[in-house]
Amino acid sequence: MGTGRLYAAVAAGGFRRYATYRAATAAGVFTNTVFGLILAYTYIALWNEKPQLGGYDQAQALTYVWIGQALLIVMSVMGGGFEDELIERIRTGDIAVDLYRPVDLQLWWLSGDLGRAAFQLLGRGVAPLAFGALVFELALPGDPFTWLLFLVAVLLGLVVGFAIRFLVALCAFWLLDGMGAAQLAGLCGIFFSGMLLPLNVFPGALGEVARALPWSSLLQRPADVLLGQADPLGTFAFQGAWAAALLAAGRLLQAAATRRVVVQGG
Repeated sequence: MGTGRLYAAVAAGGFRRYATYRAATAAGVFTNTVFGLILAYTYIALWNEKPQLGGYDQAQALTYVWIGQALLIVMSVMGGGFEDELIERIRTGDIAVDLYRPVDLQLWWLSGDLGRAAFQLLGRGVAPLAFGALVFELALPGDPFTWLLFLVAVLLGLVVGFAIRFLVALCAFWLLDGMGAAQLAGLCGIFFSGMLLPLNVFPGALGEVARALPWSSLLQRPADVLLGQADPLGTFAFQGAWAAALLAAGRLLQAAATRRVVVQGG
């Protein structure tokens, strides 16, 4: 099997793996929808007091809410994706087996995560956004090309998110238990991705720093592409630069970790 076909098979396996959890998917759609309703009515109250907050009108703000609910699990904003499994394999020493396989460790996990994300986008992303569009007046574009640009931004955001979580997982080689680092990264993801509030609302230097951090690639930047609030090419350049830098850092950390593989348990 060629290298490309191998990683495509890994991605397909990741898709099928999550497709088996139908009850969990249905429960997730319900949870995202309820949380979306809570956020939507909170945003309505906030935007009634301050119209054009963050440069959005109310319809755009509500659209942002439902884009966030569509991408929350797709991007693993709060963590809980492949990194938990990778941390556990490092802790038990099973990672030694992975490193002896004739495959690239980073690409292996990236392929599986992209397969997971593809299923979550279809299984848990579309339904909450469709519900939001039925219940509220959203500012969704009618131009298919804008949706295509949005999907490109989502794909680049996925790579950035993977690269962050891969780095976090590799910390387990030195921390022995990387769950604390994963939880901290999850908190950063919630706050700095714009999941709670658009980063455009953040004041002064805090807003500038938040928008410059890689987590903004997960939600804020794709949402702004869909809403017509950002230059798509500039967004892609920003996301691509962070993806390249973080993946390279992951390579370096992986090389350092490989030199000191130890069995950390049982």
